[in-house]
Amino acid sequence: MADATAPFLRIEGVSKTFGTFQAVRDVSLTITKGEIFALLGGSGCGKTTLLRMLAGFEEPTKGRIFLDGQDMTGVPPWERPVHMMFQSYALFPHMTVEKNVGYGLKHERMTAAQRADRVRDMLDLVQLSAFAQRKPHQISGGQRQRVALARALARQPKLLLLDEPLAALDKKLREQTQFELMSIQERTGVTFIVVTHDQEEAMTLADRIAVMDRGQVQQIGPPAEVYEHPATRFVANFLGSITQFTATVTATNGKETRLHVPAFGSEVIAGTLPNLVPGETLTLGLRPEKITLLRDRPDGPNVIAGEVKDLAYFGKDSLYRITLPGGDLLSVHAVNARRGGDSRPDWNDQVWLSFAPEAAILLRD
Repeated sequence: MADATAPFLRIEGVSKTFGTFQAVRDVSLTITKGEIFALLGGSGCGKTTLLRMLAGFEEPTKGRIFLDGQDMTGVPPWERPVHMMFQSYALFPHMTVEKNVGYGLKHERMTAAQRADRVRDMLDLVQLSAFAQRKPHQISGGQRQRVALARALARQPKLLLLDEPLAALDKKLREQTQFELMSIQERTGVTFIVVTHDQEEAMTLADRIAVMDRGQVQQIGPPAEVYEHPATRFVANFLGSITQFTATVTATNGKETRLHVPAFGSEVIAGTLPNLVPGETLTLGLRPEKITLLRDRPDGPNVIAGEVKDLAYFGKDSLYRITLPGGDLLSVHAVNARRGGDSRPDWNDQVWLSFAPEAAILLRD
């Protein structure tokens, strides 16, 4: 009998090698029941290989996987309480939506009436009951995605694996479908693991994120924690935009740190890291949305002079690239809260930048 207090999914020291190539390196993590967990990383980082091991399509070279207290070693895919939803959706073009959803139930121990009820419930869940008799080519991309999801959930898996589930959708539909996925997961209570290279998708969908690089997990945590407090330069660069500068510690009191930043031509005040000492060299990172752009010099700490080199207008906001006193460029996002552009800085304008000490990201590696 499974321990009710144990993690629902436990991955212990899992590695996967193909010949001389190590696709996954000593990955350990735990996932709780009913969680949406995202594996985030670029191509070749190992996230899909890890997903395939969870599904049983690949066996770990080393390590073990436990699902709901059961060791999955040697358990074939068809005997695992797991369903994998592929990026292509893999719908049968000659079958109706209804028959696609019910296809995986053919070998379940159910009566025809029970199967019909289950299919009906799944179509209601994804709001496609009115399209039950249509073929896949007669519905939209977002609707096909929901058919694939309904088919995956029809077998009532304990764990649903989604491999780049929204990659085939356009941006607007992708944003809408993200919230639909979250709503469906909340209603069913099924544990979702989503593999994606899209940081916005991972941060919108997931309760927690594991950022992967070269087969290893670099950081695990809630989206806001990973974004605001990246553990490594890779994570800081991969999640969102950031500009990084070399900085030297001049003084620290355990709560705040004074840094000399050659690119700024001045000292700034930031938070701190454990065991900082004067003279230590760090990387200072700044997110573009954390910086205030002004025409007039403001009061307070961390004020830097600059000149507008480039700008791009996106409607809701603008992106500026500012030349700093040392010649480096700093990206700044400014929200266009008011209509009209007279008050916005323009090319070659002299401007002032400022940021709060807590907005500065300090990185050692």
